[in-house]
This record gives sequence, C-alpha cells and structure tokens, in this order.
Amino acid sequence: MIRLVLPFLLALLTALPARADVEIQEITTPGGLNAWLVEEHSIPFTALEIWFRGGTSLDRPGKRGAINLMTATLEEGAGEMDALAFTRAKEALAADFDYDVGDDTLTVSARFLTENRDEAVALLRETLINPRFDQDAIDRVRGQVISIIRSDEKDPKDIASRELKSQAFGDHPYGTDSNGTVDSVTALTREDILTAHTDSMARDRIYIGAVGDITPEDLSTLLDDLLGDLPETGAPQPVDIEPGLTGGVTVIPFDTPQSVAIFGHSGVERTSEDFFAAYLLNTILGGGGFESRLMTEVREKRGLTYGVYSFLVDKDHADLWMGQVQSANNRVAEAIEVVRAQWADIAENGVTQEELDAAKKYLTGAYPLRFDGNGRIANIITGMQIQDMPIDYPATRNDKVNAVTLDEVNDVARRYLKPDALRFVVVGQPKGLSSTN
Repeated sequence: MIRLVLPFLLALLTALPARADVEIQEITTPGGLNAWLVEEHSIPFTALEIWFRGGTSLDRPGKRGAINLMTATLEEGAGEMDALAFTRAKEALAADFDYDVGDDTLTVSARFLTENRDEAVALLRETLINPRFDQDAIDRVRGQVISIIRSDEKDPKDIASRELKSQAFGDHPYGTDSNGTVDSVTALTREDILTAHTDSMARDRIYIGAVGDITPEDLSTLLDDLLGDLPETGAPQPVDIEPGLTGGVTVIPFDTPQSVAIFGHSGVERTSEDFFAAYLLNTILGGGGFESRLMTEVREKRGLTYGVYSFLVDKDHADLWMGQVQSANNRVAEAIEVVRAQWADIAENGVTQEELDAAKKYLTGAYPLRFDGNGRIANIITGMQIQDMPIDYPATRNDKVNAVTLDEVNDVARRYLKPDALRFVVVGQPKGLSSTN
C-alpha cells in the first residue's frame, strides 16, 4: 500500500500554487557541510538534491565515459545488496533516487517520506559511500551506454553537436562526448570505475538543497551521516577555455530529407554584469518561442522550418551563444542566411522598446511557474548555489530583469553578437551549401 503514497504526493506537490517568494535558510552542519533549506511541513515529504561540481569533465585521459558509466551504475547494488535487492528495498520504502551527470555536474536527487526518512537515507548512503560496482552490473550498464553511443552516431542532431563541440573545444573535456566512444567505454575496467567514483564524488565540491518536512537540526544530522565518509577531495577541475569557433560552414553529408544546422560563437559569462541584458536579448533573438525574431523571420514569413532557436550556454569553464534550425535540404542554405542576417541586423541596429517590454513580460511572468513543487524548488536552490547566486535571488530576479534598459540591451548586442564569427555545422544533404574554412 505504501508504494502508492509517493506518486500521489508527487502529483499533489506538482499541483501546489507556484511561488517564487520561498524562504531559504542557510545551514552549516557540525561536519562542515553547507546546505540551503526550505521548510515545508504541510506534507510529510522531503526532496533532497546533492550536486558535485566537475561532472564528466573530470574523466581521466584515455578514460572518456568513465564517470558517466560510474554514475549509471551507482544504483546497481550497494553494500550487501545486489541490484535486485536494492531495487526492492527502495520500492518498499516508497523512496525515489535519481543519479545523473553532465559536463560540469554530477547530481543525486532523492525523494522520501518523513516516516521512512532514516531508512531511505541509509539506503541512499550505501549507493554514495559503498556502491558495489559488481562486474556483471558494470557490463550490463556498459552495454546500455554503448547502445546509446551507437544510436547517437546515427542522429543528425548529435552528429552536428559533436562536431561543433570538437571545433569549439578541441582537446578540452568539453570537446568530446561525455558518454565516451564505443572503444573507450569497452576498454573501461572496474578499477577505472572505482577511480571515477573517488575523483568525482568528494566533499570539496558538494552543493546541497533540501525542501520539505525537515528541520535544520534534522537536516544537519542527516547530511553528516549521509556524506561524512566521502573523500575530502577529488580530482582537480579543468581549466577555463575560450571557444575556438571561427565563422563559416561545416557540412557533414548524411542521408536524410532534412538538414540539421547547429551554430554558435562565444557567449556571456553567467557572472557578468551583462548577463541579464544578454538573457533578454536572446529571448528577443531566438529564445522567446513564436514571438522571437528568428521564429518570425525563418518560420512565419518564409516557412523554412518548424522551429528555430537560440540559447545561451553557460558552462563552468566556457560560454557559448548557440542556436539550432532544421530545414529541407533545398532550403537550409536560405534558412542559414536568414539567421545570419537577423544576427547582423540586431548587432547593428539593436531591438525596439516594444520587443524589450514583451521579453520582460515573458520572462518575469514565467519565472514563478518554476517553483511548482518541492523537487523543483530543491533543484533551483541547489543550482543557485553552484552558480554563486545570492540566497535572495528568487525574490530579486524579476527586479533585475525589469531594471535592464534598452540602451544596455543594444550595447550588449553590439559587443557580443558576431554574425561573421558564427560557425554553422550542417548535417544532411544541403543544396547550394558547402564547407568553408
């Protein structure tokens, strides 16, 4: 019967009123761990986020894919439990654990009921401190990862993304697929997985957010018990890198009726005083759905695509301003020219006050909707920490957006938008388009 409770509570929490005026408490445990907490005692449920800075960019040379494989194997048995026993124990507690990893962050998400908190946390602790990494489990997950890699090798979007990353970052960890290659993943040993665990999951890189039915005192005790036995330090973080993209087109032939184009140049640091102006500018350019310039010019006026987008990519060690468009092989060249023309027009002539006001309304109106449940809030407040945002950011964010002036947005457009530096990677059989440079 208890197994039905957690899905019900998750649905109920999703239905709670959205709010951005959350009250965040900062706590430091006796063991020296820092965490942010939002107490919510109306429902006997807690969402916990534990993030480790570094992610797959910490893979050792020649071991690409090790941290991804390790993360995917964390819940395949822990302590005295094999994979099946662990799954049964988790289900019996109506607990939910999720492990994920990206270029810069390894994340652990846990959801548990107050009545089962101690047992759920003890079970979670085993996966973090005492994962088994049985050889049969590693081999089973390895097969799944290799299947994903082979599937991605046939996906035009993934092909384009890998090529753009390679051109942008070269030998830096950002320059290769975090899943690894078939050869690199095949060659990984259990010892490599153990090394990946200690390299990436250490106390010197932890960020923690908790939301729900738990007090600061109980959370402090929980965290020291849960994380106190992790290694003090992990592998060193990668160096910063300036994207090496140059203007032009790269065409990768691929048998498909539509071509995919992914494009970009250097971006804006999240900590820059220009970021909010750039964020608004990108909303106008290509991040604001059907009201954006790119969508209007490429889709609505010319019918060249179903969708075209631009977005800011903020990595720990590099920043990009990117976009994507997909179009028929005989029209993709025109779509690219329209994208480049819009990039150049805004860089030279800026945007209008009407466009800026609409972008502000869009961004400020949508923001509170993100705070629609304990899990989402825990995710947000942990992300705030890893991005060095102030604890009052949810309350002040919309004010920061509204404070941006038209002159500031257009100044950012002149300084950051570089149409001649855009590199387009096109995968397909584009007509009238060939590789340059």
